[in-house]
Amino acid sequence: MLALQEVEYKISSNLIYMNKTFTTNAARARVTDNGLLKETTRQRYLSLDVLRGMTIALMIVVNTPGSWQNIYAPFEHSPWHGFTITDLVFPTFLFVVGNAMSFSMRKFEKQDESAFLKKVFTRTALIFLIGLFLNAFPFVSRNDNGGLTLIDFSDVRIMGVLQRIALCYGIAALVVHYFKVKGAVVFSVLALLSYWAIMYFFGSQPDPYSLKANAALKFDLLFIAPENLYHGYGIPFDPEGLLSTLPAVANVIGGLLAGLFIQKQGNNSNTVMKLAVAGIVLALVALLWDMVFPINKPIWTSSYVLYTVGIDLVVLAVLMLVIEVAGSKSWTYFFEVFGRNPLFIYAMSGIVIELMGFIRVNGMGLSGWIYQHVLATWLAPKNASLLFAICYMLLLWCIGYWMDKKKVYVKV
Repeated sequence: MLALQEVEYKISSNLIYMNKTFTTNAARARVTDNGLLKETTRQRYLSLDVLRGMTIALMIVVNTPGSWQNIYAPFEHSPWHGFTITDLVFPTFLFVVGNAMSFSMRKFEKQDESAFLKKVFTRTALIFLIGLFLNAFPFVSRNDNGGLTLIDFSDVRIMGVLQRIALCYGIAALVVHYFKVKGAVVFSVLALLSYWAIMYFFGSQPDPYSLKANAALKFDLLFIAPENLYHGYGIPFDPEGLLSTLPAVANVIGGLLAGLFIQKQGNNSNTVMKLAVAGIVLALVALLWDMVFPINKPIWTSSYVLYTVGIDLVVLAVLMLVIEVAGSKSWTYFFEVFGRNPLFIYAMSGIVIELMGFIRVNGMGLSGWIYQHVLATWLAPKNASLLFAICYMLLLWCIGYWMDKKKVYVKV
C-alpha cells in the first residue's frame, strides 16, 4: 500500500477515492498467536507518515537536478560499492511500503482467499504497468532534425523503480499472508544469505561483485533482452533487475515489522529506544558484512539491505521522539502532503520533467533553459542545479497541496 493516509474509496475506477478517514491516536494493538494484528481502533502514526513524505521529497530532488553534470556528491548515487544519502532513498520507499502493509494486512485477513489474491495481484500488476508506462513516456523522441519520431517500443526498459516496488510488495504480501510474521523473518534471513551465496558462487571470479561479472546481470540476461535493460552503466545492466529484487523484499518486510512493533508497543520513549538500538545493531552488522559482501545499491547486496533498514529504524526512532513523544507536530504538514498521494506525485514528477524537456525555448528544452538562463546566470553550477531540483520538488508539492485541499487521493 503506497498511500500515506488510510482512506476509504467510493469511486468505481479504483484509482481516485474520497472521504478520507484517519486518526493519529496511539491506541495500542494486540498481537495474536500467529503474529498478525487483531482488529483495533483505526490508527496512523504520524512519524511513519512523515517518513513517507520525506522519502518522496528527497526522491524528487535527487531525480531531477538542473544538470546531471553538476551535482553535489551526497545527491549522487555511489558509482558502485559504497553509500551516499541518495542510496537511502529507494530502500526507504520500500521500507515505508512495508509500514503501510502493517495496517492493510489486517483487512486482508478478513477476506477470503480469492479476494486476497485478487487484491494483491491486481495491485502488483497495476503498479508494474504504471512503471512500464513511465519508462515509455512520452512515446516519442526527437530526431536529428528536431522533429518527433515514435519510439521503438521493443527497446523499452522492462524493469524500473515502480516495477521493483510492485514485485517486492506482491512477494512480501504473499509471504506474510501464508507464513505469518515469524515466517517472514525466516524468509528474509534465508533470502539475504541465499543471495550472498548466489552472487559469490555464480559470479565470475576473481571479482564476482563487479559490474560485468555479477550473477544478477547473468540471471537477468536469461529472461530479458539486452535492449530492454538499463544502459546507464555503459553496458546493459539493470539496477532494478529480477534477481536483485529478492533481497529487496527484505526491505519491505523490515518496514512491516517496524510498523507492527510500533502498533504493539505504542508511541513512547521505550519504543523509540528499542527501534534505535535495533537500527544501530543492524547497521553495525552490515558494516562487518561489508568486508566480504560490499554495501552496493546497483546489485542490492544483503549488507546494503541491513544497512538501509538499520538507518531507517534510527531515522524513524528520531522522528517518533520528536513527533510522538515530544509532541512537536507543527512542521509535519509539508511532508504529509507528499505522502497523501505518493504514487501519483512520483509518477507526475517523471511526466512533468519529460514534458518540460519537449517544450523548446531557443532550441533547448524548457528545463535546461531554466537551469542555464534563469539559475546558472547568478549561481554556481552545482548550486543552480540543486536549486532547480528544490524548485521542482516544491512545484510537485503545490500539486499535492491542491489535491489534499480538494480531498482527492490517488492510489491502487
